[in-house]
Amino acid sequence: MTIERDITIGGCRLIQGDARAVLPELRLQADLCVTDVPYKLSSGGSCPGALGGKLSAENYDNSGLLMDVVAWSEIGGPIFRSLKPNADAYVMSDDSNLFAAHSGFIGAGFKFHSLLVWDKIVPNRTRYYMKDSEFTLYLWKGRAVDINNGGSKRVWRGHRPADAVHNTQKPVALMQLYIENSSLPGQLVLDPFMGSGTTLVAAVQAGRGAIGIEKSPKHFETACARVRAAVDAHKLQEEQVL
Repeated sequence: MTIERDITIGGCRLIQGDARAVLPELRLQADLCVTDVPYKLSSGGSCPGALGGKLSAENYDNSGLLMDVVAWSEIGGPIFRSLKPNADAYVMSDDSNLFAAHSGFIGAGFKFHSLLVWDKIVPNRTRYYMKDSEFTLYLWKGRAVDINNGGSKRVWRGHRPADAVHNTQKPVALMQLYIENSSLPGQLVLDPFMGSGTTLVAAVQAGRGAIGIEKSPKHFETACARVRAAVDAHKLQEEQVL
């Protein structure tokens, strides 16, 4: 069975399953994609070839996405076909995966706007240059549309989440920036690799609908809890305004 679990919380739909199989079945037409695709992480030179983040042994095995995520073209195609004719996509990557990610998504039909940078402020120490940043491919499909806040800079500076519940969790504020710049209230945001649900939480806070897919049962449960809390907080905020 492709979809293992399917839960709706507020304006968000959370699906447990393998995104590569789920996306073609859903036949979505989302307005925007904001995602942190699982990829092989380097260890900064201390242990070449080690796996971390979303590809740690805890989260994946060889029967799932582990052997396939390196083929970025397999990821780009399903995402491309799940977006409306004119739509943006924000795809996160580290430096060692940038060229492969770019090639895979351009090969799927996307066009490249620019490279965005997350300055983490506090770097990870390595034997080489300290890793103080991550990158986002800012892409588009169909007709290019201006972002809503033309004053946004390519470098966003912010700490890692202090209360992270996922080992590659991104700041909600960063994902919300992307969402608010490339979509309108009420539109649908897609995250095929939602992890602990950060993109969906950001979508709720921005007043957008969202759909997220996650393979790991553990992270799926975490995402459900975080989205439910975000929906409750958003409703309370709206009530206070009224």
